[in-house]
Amino acid sequence: MKFSKCLIAVSLTTVLAASAFAQNVTITDAWARATVPGQKATGAFMKLTAKDSAKLVGVSSPAAGVAEIHEMKMDKDVMKMAALPNGLDLPAGKVVELKPGSYHVMLMDLKAPLTKDSTVPVTLVFQDAKGVKTNLELKLPVSAQTPMMGQGMEHQHGDHKH
Repeated sequence: MKFSKCLIAVSLTTVLAASAFAQNVTITDAWARATVPGQKATGAFMKLTAKDSAKLVGVSSPAAGVAEIHEMKMDKDVMKMAALPNGLDLPAGKVVELKPGSYHVMLMDLKAPLTKDSTVPVTLVFQDAKGVKTNLELKLPVSAQTPMMGQGMEHQHGDHKH
C-alpha cells in the first residue's frame, strides 16, 4: 500500500510540474488533406495561438521530401501560392489559422499517398522573441475534407527544447 501511495504521489507531482510549465503555443484542429495515388503534394492545416509573440519558422515531415510554410493570396485576379521564407508571425493571444486558400503547411514530394483515416508525422519549428527555436512533433489525422472543428487534436508547445 505504501509503495502505491508513494507512486501516486510521485506521478501526481510530475503531472502538476508539467502542467505548471509555461505553455506558449496551442495547436488545435490540426489535419492534413488526403491524396490520391500519383498526387505528390498536399496541405496541412491547423489553428495556432501563441501566449507570447512567436514565429512559426520551419516545418518538416519524413513523409515528404519538402515541407514549407505557404501563403495563398490574390494578386490582381490571380490566386498565387508562395513559401514564406521568413516564417509566419504568431502575435500574442491571436489565433492564426492555417486553412485551405490561405496560410498552410505544404507537403511536397510525398513518398507515399496520404490515405484517409491515417496519420502523418509533422514537426513544427517555433522561434520565440529571444530567438530560441523549439520543435514540436505532431501526428496529424489525414482527412479527405475539413474534419469537424473542435473535435480535433490539441497540443500545447512549451518554452522547452524537444
